[in-house]
Amino acid sequence: MPRHARVLLQGVPLHIIQRGHNRQPCFHDEADFRAYLNWLRKCADLMNASIHAYVLMTNHVHLLASFEYPAVVSDFMKAIGQQHTQYLNKRLGRTGTVWEGRFKSCPVPTEKYLVVCQKYIELNPVRARMVGSVDAYPWSSYRDNAGGRHDTLVRPHYLYLALGQTKDLRQHRYQRLFDHIESSLFDDIRHATIANAVPGQPMKKRGRPARN
Repeated sequence: MPRHARVLLQGVPLHIIQRGHNRQPCFHDEADFRAYLNWLRKCADLMNASIHAYVLMTNHVHLLASFEYPAVVSDFMKAIGQQHTQYLNKRLGRTGTVWEGRFKSCPVPTEKYLVVCQKYIELNPVRARMVGSVDAYPWSSYRDNAGGRHDTLVRPHYLYLALGQTKDLRQHRYQRLFDHIESSLFDDIRHATIANAVPGQPMKKRGRPARN
């Protein structure tokens, strides 16, 4: 089956999912998570990317990022994957690939989906029943967006900044957003990311997608 062309829109953030090869673990201990975040930060600085939200699960990652030059997104993900693969293989004394060769992505139309997508990403550990509350998982952007930790990796989108005039007010209002889950919009994001499409637009039925 031919690959679907990746949709890249100037000025529109991307929701990106990359999975481990054969869905195998990509992170085995705390050092592995920290190493990936280090490469993510370096590549974001090098390629003019702004990370608005992220979560590192055991066998996949979700990112919400804006790119000054959207065409670099493949190079961006390739660079992070190669660095992390080299690090992990050396640490574990093995060879071979760690990540799937092709990541999935979709543009996130800002007004309707931006903050919803951040919630979708940061709630992943809760939906996977790894933790009981969103603030209990250490490897996501939630504690920066909602308060409790300053994360130099996270660069807020202007719609997040519009939540309030002060940092404390923005964080408080962001916390309150998690009182309500927009299930239908979550489904839009999930389906669009799998299909490399735009959330909310009609798509041809391609079978039942896997949950993320």
